Amino acid sequence: MSDASSSGEDKSQDLKSRLKQFAQPIVDSLDSRLRDQVDSRVDERVDHTLSARLAVIERAIADLDRSVRDLEQRLNRTVD
Repeated sequence: MSDASSSGEDKSQDLKSRLKQFAQPIVDSLDSRLRDQVDSRVDERVDHTLSARLAVIERAIADLDRSVRDLEQRLNRTVD
């Protein structure tokens, strides 16, 4: 009886092993595709976020530039 159950377990293990060998390339391919999609979406979000923050920084620099020019003009008027 133990030989029969042992033989059944061996067949079960062999079937599992074959199934894993068959399925592994499919799983690897799906994993790779999903990873690429996630990477792409993360890159898009990072680009969008950085773009928005850069726009804020550029506006702040433009405001500072205008303020410096205004101060320079005032300074020049008081010196003249």
